[in-house]
Amino acid sequence: MSHKKRIPIDGGQGLTQNPFAELKSDGLPPAPESAAVGSAPAEPEAPRKNHGRVDIVRQTAGRGGKTVTVISGFVGIGLPEKEQLARAMQKACGSGGAVKEGRIEIQGDKREVVARILTEAGFRPVFAGG
Repeated sequence: MSHKKRIPIDGGQGLTQNPFAELKSDGLPPAPESAAVGSAPAEPEAPRKNHGRVDIVRQTAGRGGKTVTVISGFVGIGLPEKEQLARAMQKACGSGGAVKEGRIEIQGDKREVVARILTEAGFRPVFAGG
């Protein structure tokens, strides 16, 4: 029977030397004021992208009487962006949904909440249909 060496979990011995003690800042340019210690870096706000018009439609046909909010007409965004938008909509609406055939489907009549999320994301939502 062999005994394995146990690894101590009490924190062990602290550092005996500071590896940064010998570094000097001579010859380096001064740090910008916004990069002061303890302050968050200030990033300029990027202008919002305009992703264009998207249609929001309420559908019940072929769904057993259940209402579904369908968002279509996306131009210039890929599947990962649509899935991210769908997750945000599902979370805000408190309901399920999916991305199917390039459209986002959210369960229930959630057109107002969906329109707000799309506006914040830089889209121009339009209520289409009845």
